[in-house]
Amino acid sequence: MRIYTRRGDQGETGLAGGERVSKADSRIEVCGGLDETSAALGLARALGLAEPVDTAVARIQEDLLLAGAEVAGTEMTKPQIVAEDVTRLEHTIDAHEAELRPLTGFIVPGGAPGPAALHLARTSCRRAERSLAAAGGHTREGSVLIAYLNRLSDLLFVLARRANALAGAAEVTWGPRDPRTRG
Repeated sequence: MRIYTRRGDQGETGLAGGERVSKADSRIEVCGGLDETSAALGLARALGLAEPVDTAVARIQEDLLLAGAEVAGTEMTKPQIVAEDVTRLEHTIDAHEAELRPLTGFIVPGGAPGPAALHLARTSCRRAERSLAAAGGHTREGSVLIAYLNRLSDLLFVLARRANALAGAAEVTWGPRDPRTRG
């Protein structure tokens, strides 16, 4: 099987059910954001994440493939991401956050390479969430995908913090500078 089909050369792409749409279609934008988030998570894993963070990230990548199938309008009769998935993310957040020091300020993204990539994935997830809201996905009957993405970005923040802690990388917190010291 060839990877190229030339079917997209005129600015259209196919959805799961066979419908052809513009590559500028809002659903394609959401799918792209989900794919970008998964790719950033893959980078984080390749750069190195300690357990149990790596296992959590692998599960999230599986979820993102299901989310893309849901957005692309597969023939499946029910949403792929369900309320239990949101609850699972919440439990995962709670479990990892319990292992961290309380926040004392805004965290500057960075640290060890894998956790820094998790921060990048978090920002990509937020963009996918905004794209889904703009596409009207938050009103789709039975869809909890917007809640999932909202919770996922929170989880990715916590996982980045936890991965940095496990790697022994210091967190850099930000606070407003004294206006008298600004150059």
